[in-house]
This record gives sequence, structure tokens and C-alpha cells, in this order.
Amino acid sequence: MAGLHVSVSFLTIIVGLMNLSLLSASQNGNNNNLRDACRVTRYRDLCIHSLSSFSHSAKQSPSRWARAGVSVTIGEAKRVAEYLVKVRKQGAMKGSRNRAALSDCIECFQDAIDNLHNSLGVLRKLSDKKFETQMSDVMTWMSTVMTDEDTCLDGFAGREGKPVKLIRKQVMNVSYVTSNALALLNRLANAGVGSLDI
Repeated sequence: MAGLHVSVSFLTIIVGLMNLSLLSASQNGNNNNLRDACRVTRYRDLCIHSLSSFSHSAKQSPSRWARAGVSVTIGEAKRVAEYLVKVRKQGAMKGSRNRAALSDCIECFQDAIDNLHNSLGVLRKLSDKKFETQMSDVMTWMSTVMTDEDTCLDGFAGREGKPVKLIRKQVMNVSYVTSNALALLNRLANAGVGSLDI
């Protein structure tokens, strides 16, 4: 009876190790998919960090990685927009030029968020018949997002002070995320309609 108990325990340990091995292999596959998707981006470490939670669901799908990139950008843009509004409410910006630049920046981010939502909406409804037109629309909106971010930064050109430096840092970070999303969209466009999960 003791021998049977040892055999059952040993078998349980073996099955557990096999499950761990399979889990590890699955995670390695997901990490490889993530690294493969991010290899087209300019800011790879940021891409890997910001998209790691999507590696299981996106797998090798260019359209899913593109949606993930835009989704992450929406989250970052909203975070920055909230930060900008907070800075305005606190009255931290000194000087009329800085306050005007801040207001313009808030407006730019509202426009950017609208364009990001438009892009994500189209990416969720990609079809083989309208693929090229849909991708053209998305690329236009995403390019406008980059322009909005650059316009925000331009408003603070030559300006100094801690609030301005913090705003620049926040906006630069979201512009890097946007750049990565654009790279993932280009990857999808290059992969073509045949890569869709329809």
C-alpha cells in the first residue's frame, strides 16, 4: 500500500512538472510573438513593456497587434490629457504664453483621442473588401495623432520651468507609444488582407 502511495505521489509530481513545462513553453511562445511584433517598432523596449499583456491574445496576428498598439495609445493619451487638465486646474503654468500653450495642448489631445477611437473602431471592423480604404483612413487618423502631439510640444518650444519639463516628458512618452502603434499598423498594412482574422 505504501508503494502505491509513493507511485501516486511520484505520478502527481511528474504530471505537475509536465504542466509547468507546457506553461513555460506557451509563455516562451507568447514572448516570441511579442518580440516578433515589436521588432518593427522604433522603441522596442517600450513596445515589449506596454504590449506584454496582449501577448497571449494577439499571438501572431498583425491585426490584433495593431489593435493592441492603438488601445495602449488611447490609454496613454487619456492619461496625458487628464494630467494636462489637472495642471491647468492647479494653475501651475505661469505666464500667458504657457497657459495658452497648455490650452492648445489640451485641445490637441482631445482631437488625438477622437482620432485614436476612430482608428480603433475601424480596426475592429476590418474587412477583406474594404481593407485598403480602411487602412488608409486609420493611417491618416494616426498621422494626425502624431501631428497633434508635435503641435502640443511646439507650443512649449523655448519655454522652461518644472511644469513645462513635466508636460514635455509626458507628451514625448505618448508620442513614442504612438510611433510604435504606427509601426504595428504599417506591419498590418504590409501583411495585407490575407493576414486578417476573419
